[in-house]
Amino acid sequence: MNAHDSSAKLDTFKASGPGGQHRNKRESAVRIKHLPTGVIAQAVEDRSQHMNRASALARLRTQLALKVRNKVDLDSYSPPLELLCILPLASTIRGSECGPQIGPKNPKFVLGMQALLDLIFAVEGSVSEAAKLLGLSTGALSRLILSDDSLRMAVNELRASKGMKPLK
Repeated sequence: MNAHDSSAKLDTFKASGPGGQHRNKRESAVRIKHLPTGVIAQAVEDRSQHMNRASALARLRTQLALKVRNKVDLDSYSPPLELLCILPLASTIRGSECGPQIGPKNPKFVLGMQALLDLIFAVEGSVSEAAKLLGLSTGALSRLILSDDSLRMAVNELRASKGMKPLK
């Protein structure tokens, strides 16, 4: 997804708040709305519209990864490449085509995070079941989930709705 995508609406506006002479008088704040889902992300912290657009787009991608679920067929499940790249090196199904493990600070982590959440939602929050499908120990998958705050909160929200204990 990019800011020029027809499924997204981009608005620019003047940010309000303190700042006096350092507050930009131009419309540098950016708001992006994903039209199919209604998810909105905005950025106002930079004086550059280009920087704010990049920040808002990254936030929108993260919000979509956390909120939009894709259906997973557990009977014929094969993890997508995006998910394989965020798995720890200890995974038995992680191939050499992935290269080094992608961490939470990498922009590509969001795609793997979405695929991981899709799988965890498909197994109804069971980390041990998801770990088996990914060739990991339950502890290794738990550490991966806990490495990113937004991923941890999404998984714990699902687990709470199913009456399960949260991951800590």
